[in-house]
Amino acid sequence: MDNLDRQDGARRLVVLKFGSSVLECEDDYRTCAQEIYRHIRDGEKVVAVVSALAGETDALLAQAARVGGDPAPGFVARLARVGELRSAALMGLALGRMGVRTWVLDPDEMGLVATGAPLDADLVSLDAGAVDAKLADHDVVVVPGFTAGHAEHGVVTLGRGGTDLSAVFFAARLGAKRVRLLKDVDGVYAQDPAVHPNAERYGTLSYERAHEASAGLIQPKAIDAAKAAGVAIEIAAIGHHEATVIAALPARREVPLAFPKLRVALLGCGAVGAGVLSYLQQRPDLFEVGPVLVRRPGAHEPMGDETYTDTLADTLAIEPDLLVEAIGGADYPAEIMCAALKRGTHVVTANKAALAAHYDALHACAEAGGVSLSYSSAVGGGTPILETVARLRGDGGVVAIEGVMNGTCNFLLSRLAEGGSFEEAVAEAQALGFAEADPSTDVDGHDAADKLSLLARRAFGVPLSAARIRKASLRTVSARSVKAALAEGKVLKQIGRCARGADGLVAASVEIEALPVDHPLAGARDEENRFLVRQRDGRVHAVYGKGAGRWPTAAALFGDVMDLQRRLAAEAQAAPLKLSA
Repeated sequence: MDNLDRQDGARRLVVLKFGSSVLECEDDYRTCAQEIYRHIRDGEKVVAVVSALAGETDALLAQAARVGGDPAPGFVARLARVGELRSAALMGLALGRMGVRTWVLDPDEMGLVATGAPLDADLVSLDAGAVDAKLADHDVVVVPGFTAGHAEHGVVTLGRGGTDLSAVFFAARLGAKRVRLLKDVDGVYAQDPAVHPNAERYGTLSYERAHEASAGLIQPKAIDAAKAAGVAIEIAAIGHHEATVIAALPARREVPLAFPKLRVALLGCGAVGAGVLSYLQQRPDLFEVGPVLVRRPGAHEPMGDETYTDTLADTLAIEPDLLVEAIGGADYPAEIMCAALKRGTHVVTANKAALAAHYDALHACAEAGGVSLSYSSAVGGGTPILETVARLRGDGGVVAIEGVMNGTCNFLLSRLAEGGSFEEAVAEAQALGFAEADPSTDVDGHDAADKLSLLARRAFGVPLSAARIRKASLRTVSARSVKAALAEGKVLKQIGRCARGADGLVAASVEIEALPVDHPLAGARDEENRFLVRQRDGRVHAVYGKGAGRWPTAAALFGDVMDLQRRLAAEAQAAPLKLSA
């Protein structure tokens, strides 16, 4: 297809560095993956530079000393880098579970070379084309920090804190304007905030002042490299909006405000709701979760300190700041959400059926209550299609959207193409959590129609009733039709389309189509979603990701939760802004 762009056009790249202060245990990879996903939702490509888990490098160095006595530095470097290589693979696995299109590169695969001493080397070259090639087809490239190749020693490390230097070097060579170093503090402070509760945080710092102010927090070589390349360094904590920006800027300090925890009411604890709950429980510093509303409280084994109830009043007794709706259905959850919004409670949901049926009422209630209604996961699961369409609508406009937008149907068609029966495919999808006990909503096209209704609102700003959209059912697909398509070099896909015609009217349909194998949508496998968004100027933007399953949808729901938390915290910080030189 001509003019096909990945995601939404010109690449916006950010380099994120995750050090051992935020990688203390295996569970932290999921937290870091969520931070990466935040940037993908914002339309950025990400290079994630990772350190080893906390304590692992020191353990490897101690092991080298025990085994080698006074070991050769080159051998020590080979052993020390094992932690970073392992960490990069684990980060890739965590992102893959969320449905993020990820690639992991080792130093030798991208021509990363350094010179100097084996245990304190300096980076000198990178095959940027090798990284760019993977970024063209993936949202994230994960790379190990701290280590590189060397002409004489084979392998070297970059000194204590060397992953900072790795991140700055990648930003400089790949053309990124900024690198964000994720630490266990939300910026550089004038005094130790653990000792001085009212310590001021630097909003900005010059490269020169940063050497003194950030001693022990950032590798000095990284600051020098950033200054030489004109790359801004951001020092931030995961999940926080605050950051200290180190650049060619005067020093500016501010008094940070402690933002209270958000009280969260969670409705539903099925596959997706349980995933959201696990994310919330990983951030007890940010969220307080009330009793979780479920049908049968006794059937749920607590994952932490949460409690369960089958009474809505119990869940709402904490007077929540935020309601997360994950119970499904249309009318009943819409009624609950409307009441919450009118009371001034923010709402996050993935409920496309409720949104499609009660769109105007829900948005009117949000406006009346002065709060937000967020639902990025309602279309595409973990695929950021609604965010992409919103950006493109403001950048020249959207004229058409088409896509494989029901992960369950795509999974079923993939299994049918492999020779399985419809009944077997449905049973497997149900076992994996992709399909409901009654899969009619998916296989008869109603789910895709609900999504088209929401996409039409976002792209064209017009109401489009899901009930009026023409739908083809997957039940019409036979083993013979699947084989016939394969014999012609084609694959069957459920395709949803909506477009604005020359007369200004918007039309939509859900069809079962035989696509050539080289069509951009034909490659969608299993629960993957793929969307093509066409703009007025002819550009077509491809957005891919997992559209079904617990973790992709839960990650998108929690992404909305975190966006809200950051926005409210930023607004609170900005209101009484206190600055000093």
